[in-house]
Amino acid sequence: MVKQYEIYWVSLDPTLGREINTTRPYLVISPDEANKYLSTVLIAPITSTLRKFPMRMDIVLKRKKGQIALDQIWCIDKLRLSNKMAALDKTEIKKLRLLLKEFLIDE
Repeated sequence: MVKQYEIYWVSLDPTLGREINTTRPYLVISPDEANKYLSTVLIAPITSTLRKFPMRMDIVLKRKKGQIALDQIWCIDKLRLSNKMAALDKTEIKKLRLLLKEFLIDE
């Protein structure tokens, strides 16, 4: 089963406009309860283009600096998920949860 906070390779080509394209790592942000029953998942891309945006979280993945781009959340079919790369650790999960709450819920 796909789990929240796991990172997978995903291809979303073709994309439009300012959407992040190419095959890249994406973080599953949908909760496990939804992942268990639905054929879709919510994902956020991991990009190596570092920006000082308040909705971006710094991450090191496979010894490379990057950011989780919460401003580019997608809902995709699980069929688009390729190989699992990694998963966030407890410290990263806490930081991400706070950022998601601040970005999507609180003002």
